[in-house]
Amino acid sequence: MEQKVRDEPRAWNDNRERLPGALEKATAAVKEASLGEKWREARPSKKIVFGLLVAAVALTMIVGFNWGGWVTGGTAQKTADTGARDAVVSRLAPICVAQFNLDPQKTAKLNELKAVSSYQRGDYVQKQVWATMPGDAKPDSRVADACARLLIGS
Repeated sequence: MEQKVRDEPRAWNDNRERLPGALEKATAAVKEASLGEKWREARPSKKIVFGLLVAAVALTMIVGFNWGGWVTGGTAQKTADTGARDAVVSRLAPICVAQFNLDPQKTAKLNELKAVSSYQRGDYVQKQVWATMPGDAKPDSRVADACARLLIGS
């Protein structure tokens, strides 16, 4: 007597004979799910969702600080302080040049300034007190350096 084979999916190593047409019916019953169906059926665990959120935050910070122009509060403060100091020096350097122009021996002193090494020009301007602003007791070295650059350039 011949044993009937059921139309159920079987293990890959099950080599019993199937009834004619049973293979076609079995493959039709087991249809491959589409990507959309797999996505709707996906149920990620809380650990996976949390890990993805942490990774997204870390990636956003890396991109933002490296290429997005983000800076920390300390860096922003340092940049603002540097900008403010540079602005003050750029406003005071022309006053130093004006004080140089009031010096009766300005031509001779300008020749001496040009003869001095570029590293010592700021010190020379400080010794001549051109970089001492009205109301200040001593000259500012940054103003003296900027003043020397203006004097040499003019």
